Amino acid sequence: MEQKPIYNTKSMQSANELSIYRTLLLGIIIATVGVFLRFVHESPTLSLISWIILFVGAAFCFKAVFRILGS
Repeated sequence: MEQKPIYNTKSMQSANELSIYRTLLLGIIIATVGVFLRFVHESPTLSLISWIILFVGAAFCFKAVFRILGS
């Protein structure tokens, strides 16, 4: 008989932590604000600020995804 695969491993439990998904949601919200600021007004200062906000949000998202993959 074949062994049944284990579906509740330690890595799966750590990948399903709520804090990871909160970080991911925060990153998505921050990145979305950065994208919306790109379309508000065409000014070099606002454009630079919106790019910085977008990359900060993307960094949060990457951090959360790598925590899921690394667990």
